[in-house]
Amino acid sequence: MADEREPPPFGEDENQKDEDDLFAEASESQENESTPESEPQKVPIKPDVDLFGDDEGEDVALESDEEPPKEEREDKNDIFEDSKPVMAPEPVITPPVKEETPKLPVTQSSTAVEPKVTSRKSTDPPEPENEYTISIKVAEPHKVGDGMGAYMVYKVITKTTIPAFRRAELCVTRRFSDFLGLYSKLHEKHIKTGIIVPPAPEKSVLGMTKVKMSKEESNAADFIQRRRAALERYLNRTATHPVLQIDPDFREFLERDGDLPKATNTSALSGAGVLRLFHKMGDAVEKIAFRMDESDEWFEEKQNQVESLETHLRRLHTSMETLTQHRRELSSMTALFAKSAAMLGTAEEHTALSRALSQLAETEERIETVHADQSDHDFFIMAELCKDYVALLGAVKEVFHERVKSYKSWKEAEATLTKKRENKVKLELARKMDKIPQAEDEILEWVNKVEKGKDDFEKISKAIRKEVARFDKYRVEDFKDSVVNYLEQLMENQKRIMKCWEAFLPEAKAIA
Repeated sequence: MADEREPPPFGEDENQKDEDDLFAEASESQENESTPESEPQKVPIKPDVDLFGDDEGEDVALESDEEPPKEEREDKNDIFEDSKPVMAPEPVITPPVKEETPKLPVTQSSTAVEPKVTSRKSTDPPEPENEYTISIKVAEPHKVGDGMGAYMVYKVITKTTIPAFRRAELCVTRRFSDFLGLYSKLHEKHIKTGIIVPPAPEKSVLGMTKVKMSKEESNAADFIQRRRAALERYLNRTATHPVLQIDPDFREFLERDGDLPKATNTSALSGAGVLRLFHKMGDAVEKIAFRMDESDEWFEEKQNQVESLETHLRRLHTSMETLTQHRRELSSMTALFAKSAAMLGTAEEHTALSRALSQLAETEERIETVHADQSDHDFFIMAELCKDYVALLGAVKEVFHERVKSYKSWKEAEATLTKKRENKVKLELARKMDKIPQAEDEILEWVNKVEKGKDDFEKISKAIRKEVARFDKYRVEDFKDSVVNYLEQLMENQKRIMKCWEAFLPEAKAIA
């Protein structure tokens, strides 16, 4: 039996040598990879190497940084089938992959999401607008003086957290001309920079004449209440603007104790009023005479949108005023009907019918109050909102016209610069060397004017874009709040009317 045993073939020795190469140190594996042909000669098989040892094989596998070649892995799988689950490369390679994998997706996802958030916020108004709060209330209107020299005085109460103001709560007394003077200062200062300045309420000569000549304040109470609400809305709209709310003139109006310097340019019959009228006429003529070659589609679309909005808002305002007037007439007619029903109830001999008529008169009186309240809601919530935004759209058109004026000044400067250069060429051709330095100075001066005109035009265009975006945002919010409030009040008043008729119905059925 011993003679039949033969030594293992030479091919198996080579396989064993290859297996020894798998468990060699890192330095030996690198040398073997560099000289693969001389591998069997340089690394002989050592009899004391335990090919099936678990300890040495695990130590070498953990220390080796490189993955074995594909051919060697196939040979190892053939020989060490039993140790395959232990020597599998997956458990060794997987842990570092699990440690690195969470880091990359987290940073990539966070950086990918953050720019979207910031780009979306960039379209909204700046956050400093909402960082501080300010609310203004106009209250306690009362007449000072008698006759044509009388005027109305209002108490202006301000509550704010803006650090620019001296105190958190302020209370001053202002007359109507002070409000007009404030608007005149803000308009003159900021209109050329493209800022939309909310307009102040217009003067009403007829309404103030009634207030001045009337001895009973109840006759002019409706006009005074309308003006008070309009002044309050004007101040709050001005206070919401991030630039106008910290303007020195605006802060002086809200903070200064005592009377302000009398505004002399607010009267319609004063010299300043006549000058204002001529300016408006000149602007109207300029709009007709000069046509700007608009290259920006955004401005062209916005101007058309403003014109369309103004037209439809004027129609809506007219309709709301008509509705308010008819609702007040309905209220007065309902009161008249209630009186007639009460008189008929006293004359009726039938007891049940007389009682029903008396209850009908009381019901109509309550309904008359509901109609009066609803007419006030029609006016103060919707009609005045439309009126305010018609005036605000006029302010938007003014800043658009200021942009046209800036463009005109820029192009006029370019035309003058061209003439100055042509004049210099003529002087050079005429060999008038003594006048050339002056011509060069003039050219340099007009070059600076052209650059300034272009810069001003770009600045006002950028400012108008920002202002119109802000105007559209607040316009949508104002109309949403007003329409929701108007519908809620309308539903509440309808419920009141239903309750009145439900309470009267048993009396009507009781007539026998």
